Amino acid sequence: MSETKNSRFPIYAVIFTVLFKLLFLLTHYIQEDAFITWRVAQNLLDYGVIGFNGDTKISASTTHLYVFVSYIFNFVFGKENFIEPLLIFNSLLFTIGTLFLSHLVLKNPWHKAIFIFLIGILPPSIKISILGMEYGLLFFLEMSLLYYGFYKGKKWVLALLPVLIMFTRIDTVIFLGIVFLVDLFWNKKIRWIYVFGGIWGVLFTVAFNWFYFGELVNNTITAKKLLYEQSFTLQQHISYFFVSFGNFWGMLKVPGNFNPVTVVVLIFEVLCFIYLIRQRNNRNYFLWMIFIFGWVKQILFISQKSLFDWYYWVPQLLLFVPVLIFILEQKEKRNLWLSLLTIFYIVPMLAFQTIHAIATGNGEWNYRRTIGVFLNQYEKDKNQWILLEPAGYVPYFSGLKTIDEVGLVDKQIQEEIKKDKVNYWINTVKTRKPKYLLSYKNLYEGNDANALYYQTHYKLLKEFRVKDHLKSDHKILEKIYKLKPSGTDYNLYIKVE
Repeated sequence: MSETKNSRFPIYAVIFTVLFKLLFLLTHYIQEDAFITWRVAQNLLDYGVIGFNGDTKISASTTHLYVFVSYIFNFVFGKENFIEPLLIFNSLLFTIGTLFLSHLVLKNPWHKAIFIFLIGILPPSIKISILGMEYGLLFFLEMSLLYYGFYKGKKWVLALLPVLIMFTRIDTVIFLGIVFLVDLFWNKKIRWIYVFGGIWGVLFTVAFNWFYFGELVNNTITAKKLLYEQSFTLQQHISYFFVSFGNFWGMLKVPGNFNPVTVVVLIFEVLCFIYLIRQRNNRNYFLWMIFIFGWVKQILFISQKSLFDWYYWVPQLLLFVPVLIFILEQKEKRNLWLSLLTIFYIVPMLAFQTIHAIATGNGEWNYRRTIGVFLNQYEKDKNQWILLEPAGYVPYFSGLKTIDEVGLVDKQIQEEIKKDKVNYWINTVKTRKPKYLLSYKNLYEGNDANALYYQTHYKLLKEFRVKDHLKSDHKILEKIYKLKPSGTDYNLYIKVE
């Protein structure tokens, strides 16, 4: 009876952790890109087309499977009420994923419960849970593959889950490939059913892109590569890597290319990993998988100058797993180790993420969203176009057809980038003549032909300023808003008829 009761502790930890993170929903900290995916889902609901602007097909979201999940939540709960249920669902999926992970690396139910809670309140876990992106679903699928496929030996899981994982994000080929290689070297044989699942995942995703969109990879990948790709010398590549390392490798982001906290934690992670694998435990099989994946993905994406925070969330967590195992399994002074970890790392990270979530939630929900709300009330014709960047909050809440600077949601602008990368913005304005321009620049500045064109054909409709949204009736919130102002000043222009 006692053993049965103890075995339920991890389940209780899952429930408690999900409930604890519900508090962060109050911050309204939702990632810009989530609204791109949700608009694609609503476009599918309204027009029967996976797209962003009506009946035009485009893979504007980085994820296919999560678009369909979002579609279901929109259909069931309605456009006005789906966000909170979906965020709770994401948090639940992620936390169940940590439960599966705990089964792979720990035996003691108490250790599993503590592991689930502690890893669940780290900054990447909170962001995965509440920011509205596909990583809760993805983490659940990846840990399900490891637990049910490689630990439990379920062959149908090995065949099916690689397909769902690839259909969620195409860059998961890195995860699937590393799992295959570790399994091959560990067991000295090939799991052909898993190979079949991986091949089928690639073929299914590529075939879906080709037959539905007429492209091999998502438009989001093509657009970012087209606009952001630059030529660098070897020295510039190295310099850029270390600048990105300081910002993206660790859970705590600080300005500059040297982050002492990240370096210290990285060293401790490596030392804990080495200590654990020297024990020759069966779990080493999974420790090698997650640790190699964490390092490889971080290095690859930093090297490719991928400056989006969410690429690094899952690797950051998996690299920290050996630290938690090491401390939880200490035979002597475990409580001291655990107290030190909690006081000097977990709690400061939680406090940092809380402040960050409050400040950024204010900048996104209370500021940037209001631009979309203003346009929604001002412009009743939803067939009018707006040119802006980014393509999340404002298009979602305005309902206007959208051209974004990068070309994530509109392919035509990519042709202007190919023809003239320097002047593609003004060329798009002249060619497409959108009714609205939303810019973080003063388009009237300067004495050149571009400024004259804007002055002649567009008038300033409204200015949106971050400083106007830093006040609150609650003094603590106001201090946080002013401590970390979040957002960008915008000027909204309307075409002169």
